[in-house]
Amino acid sequence: MSALPLPTAMPLLPPVYLPGQEPLPPGTTDWEKAEMQTALKYQRYMGMAAESCPFKVGLAGVGGFALGGFFSLMSATFAYEDPLSRASTQMSTRAQTMFVFKEMGRGMWSSGKGFAKVGAIYSGVECCIEGYRAKNDIYNGVAGGFVTGGILARNAGPLAMLGGGAAFAVFSGAIDMYMRSAPSE
Repeated sequence: MSALPLPTAMPLLPPVYLPGQEPLPPGTTDWEKAEMQTALKYQRYMGMAAESCPFKVGLAGVGGFALGGFFSLMSATFAYEDPLSRASTQMSTRAQTMFVFKEMGRGMWSSGKGFAKVGAIYSGVECCIEGYRAKNDIYNGVAGGFVTGGILARNAGPLAMLGGGAAFAVFSGAIDMYMRSAPSE
């Protein structure tokens, strides 16, 4: 079945083909056509998987964990300003090194878990709101930020939940506005 181009009103416009019905180059074999259809099918599957909420939550969690660990690693390098303090003179160099690395590892783990939690919650809430509204706009991020801020501050009481939600909503709205702004050239 050959695909016919849609009729155009102007004769100088290029032909418009429906997706998946574009003409193939001359000399394409049936095997190559079948392989192209298979590749397009898997490409659609990969796109659907990457746009799913569980994938986004997992990616945000893993990325948040890595970012939190990296921030903690960078901040830990400034935590030991005085290598000749009294505590360090009472331990051997090996013991000092082990102590510093253990402290850095504990800090990286703790900070990574916190960033992963925030990223996963925000990503999941924002994705659910986007799916419910069936729109991709700034209000999804603001509402997701408000709900996430409230969830993260739930142990401190209702007023803290309101404040945390408002602060997170403003922050996520500002980031979303920046990310959606046109690039300066």
